[in-house]
Amino acid sequence: MDKFTLHKGLVAPMDRENVDTDAIIPKQFLKSIKRTGFGPNLFDEWRYLDHGEPGQDPASRRPNPDFVLNQPRYASASILIARQNFGCGSSREHAPWALQQYGFRAILAPSFADIFFNNCFKNGLLPIVMPESAMSQLFDEVKAFPGYQLVVDLPRQVVVKPDGAEIPFDIEPFRKECLLGGLDEIGLTLQHADKIRAFEAARIAAKPWLNNRVI
Repeated sequence: MDKFTLHKGLVAPMDRENVDTDAIIPKQFLKSIKRTGFGPNLFDEWRYLDHGEPGQDPASRRPNPDFVLNQPRYASASILIARQNFGCGSSREHAPWALQQYGFRAILAPSFADIFFNNCFKNGLLPIVMPESAMSQLFDEVKAFPGYQLVVDLPRQVVVKPDGAEIPFDIEPFRKECLLGGLDEIGLTLQHADKIRAFEAARIAAKPWLNNRVI
Protein backbone atom coordinates (compact mmCIF):
# COMPACT_ATOMS: atom_id res chain seq x y z
CA MET A 1 0.00 0.00 0.00
CA ASP A 2 1.08 3.64 -0.43
CA LYS A 3 3.19 5.23 2.27
CA PHE A 4 1.61 7.96 4.38
CA THR A 5 3.93 10.66 5.68
CA LEU A 6 2.69 14.22 5.14
CA HIS A 7 -0.50 14.97 3.23
CA LYS A 8 -2.01 18.33 2.32
CA GLY A 9 -5.50 18.28 0.90
CA LEU A 10 -8.86 19.92 0.37
CA VAL A 11 -11.37 19.12 3.11
CA ALA A 12 -14.96 17.92 2.60
CA PRO A 13 -17.48 17.84 5.48
CA MET A 14 -19.75 14.84 6.11
CA ASP A 15 -22.08 16.46 8.61
CA ARG A 16 -23.94 13.33 9.77
CA GLU A 17 -23.58 11.11 12.81
CA ASN A 18 -23.53 7.30 12.69
CA VAL A 19 -22.60 7.00 9.01
CA ASP A 20 -22.68 3.24 8.49
CA THR A 21 -20.76 1.11 6.05
CA ASP A 22 -23.85 0.35 3.96
CA ALA A 23 -24.12 4.09 3.30
CA ILE A 24 -20.40 4.28 2.51
CA ILE A 25 -20.63 1.44 -0.05
CA PRO A 26 -24.09 -0.17 -0.51
CA LYS A 27 -24.39 -3.93 -0.36
CA GLN A 28 -25.06 -4.52 -4.09
CA PHE A 29 -21.50 -3.43 -4.87
CA LEU A 30 -19.96 -6.11 -2.66
CA LYS A 31 -20.46 -8.76 -5.35
CA SER A 32 -17.12 -7.94 -6.96
CA ILE A 33 -14.21 -10.21 -6.04
CA LYS A 34 -11.75 -7.47 -6.99
CA ARG A 35 -10.34 -4.87 -4.62
CA THR A 36 -10.62 -2.04 -7.13
CA GLY A 37 -13.30 0.09 -8.76
CA PHE A 38 -15.35 1.06 -5.69
CA GLY A 39 -14.63 4.80 -5.76
CA PRO A 40 -17.44 5.72 -8.22
CA ASN A 41 -19.98 4.13 -5.87
CA LEU A 42 -18.84 5.74 -2.63
CA PHE A 43 -21.96 6.99 -0.77
CA ASP A 44 -23.92 5.79 -3.81
CA GLU A 45 -27.44 6.17 -2.41
CA TRP A 46 -26.73 9.72 -1.27
CA ARG A 47 -24.61 10.70 -4.23
CA TYR A 48 -27.07 9.72 -6.98
CA LEU A 49 -30.81 10.16 -7.46
CA ASP A 50 -31.19 6.84 -9.30
CA HIS A 51 -30.54 3.35 -7.95
CA GLY A 52 -27.07 2.05 -8.71
CA GLU A 53 -25.92 -1.41 -9.72
CA PRO A 54 -22.42 -2.80 -10.38
CA GLY A 55 -21.07 -2.09 -13.84
CA GLN A 56 -23.07 1.07 -14.51
CA ASP A 57 -21.33 3.96 -16.21
CA PRO A 58 -21.22 6.81 -13.65
CA ALA A 59 -21.67 9.27 -16.52
CA SER A 60 -25.12 7.81 -17.15
CA ARG A 61 -26.26 8.35 -13.55
CA ARG A 62 -28.24 11.27 -12.10
CA PRO A 63 -26.11 13.02 -9.45
CA ASN A 64 -27.80 14.47 -6.39
CA PRO A 65 -26.88 18.19 -6.52
CA ASP A 66 -27.50 18.58 -2.78
CA PHE A 67 -24.97 15.94 -1.74
CA VAL A 68 -21.76 17.42 -0.39
CA LEU A 69 -19.32 15.54 -2.64
CA ASN A 70 -21.22 16.67 -5.74
CA GLN A 71 -20.70 20.33 -4.91
CA PRO A 72 -17.95 21.92 -7.04
CA ARG A 73 -16.22 23.51 -4.03
CA TYR A 74 -15.43 20.03 -2.66
CA ALA A 75 -14.26 18.47 -5.93
CA SER A 76 -10.97 16.59 -5.47
CA ALA A 77 -11.24 16.59 -1.67
CA SER A 78 -8.79 14.16 -0.08
CA ILE A 79 -9.52 14.75 3.61
CA LEU A 80 -12.96 13.98 5.05
CA ILE A 81 -14.24 15.36 8.34
CA ALA A 82 -17.11 13.52 9.96
CA ARG A 83 -19.22 13.27 13.08
CA GLN A 84 -19.22 10.62 15.81
CA ASN A 85 -19.36 6.85 15.22
CA PHE A 86 -18.26 7.02 11.60
CA GLY A 87 -18.09 3.61 9.88
CA CYS A 88 -20.59 1.78 12.10
CA GLY A 89 -22.63 -1.16 10.84
CA SER A 90 -21.20 -4.20 9.08
CA SER A 91 -17.51 -5.05 8.99
CA ARG A 92 -17.10 -4.82 5.19
CA GLU A 93 -13.56 -3.91 4.19
CA HIS A 94 -15.03 -2.46 1.00
CA ALA A 95 -15.86 0.73 2.96
CA PRO A 96 -12.24 1.92 3.38
CA TRP A 97 -11.52 0.65 -0.16
CA ALA A 98 -14.25 2.92 -1.55
CA LEU A 99 -13.10 5.94 0.45
CA GLN A 100 -9.49 5.47 -0.56
CA GLN A 101 -10.30 4.78 -4.20
CA TYR A 102 -12.42 7.93 -4.34
CA GLY A 103 -9.31 9.84 -3.31
CA PHE A 104 -9.47 10.25 0.46
CA ARG A 105 -6.25 9.77 2.41
CA ALA A 106 -7.43 10.74 5.91
CA ILE A 107 -10.68 10.95 7.89
CA LEU A 108 -11.10 13.08 11.00
CA ALA A 109 -13.93 12.35 13.43
CA PRO A 110 -14.67 12.33 17.18
CA SER A 111 -15.08 8.55 17.09
CA PHE A 112 -15.07 5.58 14.72
CA ALA A 113 -16.58 2.10 14.79
CA ASP A 114 -13.83 -0.30 15.92
CA ILE A 115 -13.75 -2.66 12.93
CA PHE A 116 -13.89 0.15 10.39
CA PHE A 117 -11.12 1.94 12.29
CA ASN A 118 -8.89 -1.15 12.12
CA ASN A 119 -9.67 -1.79 8.45
CA CYS A 120 -8.60 1.75 7.54
CA PHE A 121 -5.07 1.16 8.80
CA LYS A 122 -4.83 -2.09 6.86
CA ASN A 123 -5.50 -0.20 3.64
CA GLY A 124 -3.39 2.93 4.05
CA LEU A 125 -6.27 5.20 5.05
CA LEU A 126 -5.56 7.26 8.18
CA PRO A 127 -8.47 7.65 10.65
CA ILE A 128 -7.77 10.40 13.18
CA VAL A 129 -9.75 10.77 16.39
CA MET A 130 -10.27 14.42 17.28
CA PRO A 131 -11.96 16.08 20.26
CA GLU A 132 -15.58 17.07 19.67
CA SER A 133 -14.75 20.74 20.18
CA ALA A 134 -11.97 20.67 17.58
CA MET A 135 -14.25 18.92 15.09
CA SER A 136 -17.02 21.47 15.57
CA GLN A 137 -14.59 24.27 14.85
CA LEU A 138 -13.31 22.50 11.74
CA PHE A 139 -16.85 22.09 10.40
CA ASP A 140 -17.49 25.80 10.89
CA GLU A 141 -14.26 26.78 9.18
CA VAL A 142 -14.67 24.40 6.24
CA LYS A 143 -18.15 25.70 5.53
CA ALA A 144 -17.08 29.33 5.92
CA PHE A 145 -13.99 29.23 3.73
CA PRO A 146 -14.12 27.65 0.23
CA GLY A 147 -10.93 25.83 -0.66
CA TYR A 148 -10.19 25.03 2.99
CA GLN A 149 -7.17 22.73 3.29
CA LEU A 150 -5.45 20.86 6.08
CA VAL A 151 -2.03 19.30 6.41
CA VAL A 152 -1.83 15.90 8.10
CA ASP A 153 1.69 15.44 9.42
CA LEU A 154 1.96 11.83 10.53
CA PRO A 155 5.60 11.86 11.70
CA ARG A 156 4.82 14.75 14.09
CA GLN A 157 1.25 13.54 14.75
CA VAL A 158 -0.39 16.90 14.16
CA VAL A 159 -3.07 18.33 11.89
CA VAL A 160 -2.05 21.79 10.70
CA LYS A 161 -4.75 24.36 9.95
CA PRO A 162 -4.43 27.15 7.34
CA ASP A 163 -3.52 29.68 10.04
CA GLY A 164 -0.67 27.45 11.26
CA ALA A 165 -2.46 26.22 14.39
CA GLU A 166 -1.71 22.60 15.16
CA ILE A 167 -4.03 19.94 16.56
CA PRO A 168 -2.17 16.92 17.97
CA PHE A 169 -3.52 13.40 17.61
CA ASP A 170 -2.67 9.98 19.00
CA ILE A 171 -1.80 6.86 17.03
CA GLU A 172 -0.44 3.51 18.13
CA PRO A 173 3.31 3.29 17.36
CA PHE A 174 2.99 0.04 15.39
CA ARG A 175 0.22 1.45 13.17
CA LYS A 176 2.21 4.61 12.63
CA GLU A 177 5.26 2.59 11.60
CA CYS A 178 3.21 0.56 9.12
CA LEU A 179 1.70 3.67 7.50
CA LEU A 180 5.04 5.43 7.27
CA GLY A 181 6.54 2.34 5.62
CA GLY A 182 3.54 1.57 3.42
CA LEU A 183 3.26 -1.89 4.96
CA ASP A 184 0.04 -3.88 5.18
CA GLU A 185 -0.08 -7.36 6.73
CA ILE A 186 1.25 -8.98 3.54
CA GLY A 187 4.03 -6.42 3.32
CA LEU A 188 5.01 -7.07 6.91
CA THR A 189 5.18 -10.81 6.20
CA LEU A 190 7.27 -10.31 3.06
CA GLN A 191 9.88 -8.49 5.09
CA HIS A 192 10.78 -11.97 6.35
CA ALA A 193 10.72 -13.62 2.91
CA ASP A 194 14.32 -14.85 3.18
CA LYS A 195 13.63 -16.54 6.51
CA ILE A 196 10.44 -18.11 5.15
CA ARG A 197 12.27 -19.51 2.11
CA ALA A 198 15.08 -20.82 4.32
CA PHE A 199 12.57 -22.52 6.62
CA GLU A 200 10.77 -24.16 3.68
CA ALA A 201 14.05 -25.37 2.19
CA ALA A 202 15.18 -26.86 5.52
CA ARG A 203 11.77 -28.48 6.02
CA ILE A 204 11.84 -30.15 2.62
CA ALA A 205 15.45 -31.25 3.14
CA ALA A 206 14.53 -32.89 6.45
CA LYS A 207 11.22 -34.35 5.23
CA PRO A 208 11.47 -34.66 1.43
CA TRP A 209 8.28 -36.75 1.22
CA LEU A 210 6.30 -33.59 2.04
CA ASN A 211 7.28 -32.16 -1.34
CA ASN A 212 5.53 -35.02 -3.13
CA ARG A 213 2.23 -34.96 -1.28
CA VAL A 214 -1.00 -35.26 -3.23
CA ILE A 215 -3.59 -32.57 -2.56
